[in-house]
Amino acid sequence: MKPSSYLISSITGGIAAALLFALPPSVAAAEEEVNLYSARKEELIKPLLDRFTEQTGIKVNMVTDKAETLLKRLESEGINSPADLLVTVDAGNLYRAKAAGVTQPIDSDVLIEAIPEAYRDPEGHWFGLSLRARPILYVEGKVDPTSLTTYEALAEPQWKGRICIRSSDNVYNQSMVASMIAADGVEATEAWAKGLVANMARPPKGGDRDQIAAAAAGQCDIAIANTYYLAGMLSSGDPSQMSAAEAVRVFWPNQDGRGAHVNVSGIAMTGAAKNKEAAIKLAEFLVGPESQAWYAEVNGEYPVVPDAQVSDLLRSWGDFKADDIQLSKLGELGPDAVRLMDRAGWK
Repeated sequence: MKPSSYLISSITGGIAAALLFALPPSVAAAEEEVNLYSARKEELIKPLLDRFTEQTGIKVNMVTDKAETLLKRLESEGINSPADLLVTVDAGNLYRAKAAGVTQPIDSDVLIEAIPEAYRDPEGHWFGLSLRARPILYVEGKVDPTSLTTYEALAEPQWKGRICIRSSDNVYNQSMVASMIAADGVEATEAWAKGLVANMARPPKGGDRDQIAAAAAGQCDIAIANTYYLAGMLSSGDPSQMSAAEAVRVFWPNQDGRGAHVNVSGIAMTGAAKNKEAAIKLAEFLVGPESQAWYAEVNGEYPVVPDAQVSDLLRSWGDFKADDIQLSKLGELGPDAVRLMDRAGWK
């Protein structure tokens, strides 16, 4: 992690944050600043924050850490938290922040008009910033794409010993299973999960990049992973990662039904926010045309705003139908998904 005046490492987070946010609220407001807790890595958001400061003069102070760590921190700090905004990944994490009582509605017509209803909290507690797709990735030459259809079909015997996917404690998989519960019900989804476990090529381990690398190395023929990891590998400059990513192709499942599973990175205003006006300005900036195009070009994520510019790489993977489930439902069904995965033996 590179040091930055905007970044406080998780190692010294407590002490450094206290120093960074030591100004009284009245002084902070007078100087037009906003304090951000971010579960996104510095390189995935800081350039946008710098651009926001250039355009508005509003200073952004950022603390980064894991999503669960930031949520616990907000809960422990309560109304005394210095944070005005929380940026985190996955609707499941955004739902948990709201359920924990550490967020409040954002009053912004700009956000409501820009973000499709499915990608924001019904009560305005959080809004999507970028769209993340989780399709089927297959090894070219080992899988005939015409044999692929749906997520559900991955439980069929023909895929035994051929699938790589990360563990059940990963929120991306929990949300994907939650979307299947919403579509197919608990009983059918549990039967599917048991079939998927039986078809795994190895016990789940590592992140999404590791699943792609394992497929390229011949350990499996199919990987389930978010496309922005694939994009990151292709643009990494690391020959081994680039070679692994080039070995797989994207297949969009469930195109004749509900569509491919998608999720968001999103933003929420904390219940303790003291710089509300500046916080709203930043949230609105992050859904503007410049920011949305940046997500696609640099982060390899799809814009959450309809008709926003898409990068050539994302365009090369083809158009697809996305599941239009209201993403807050994924958070609601998250606990059911975790219990179901446990019963299915998904480690």
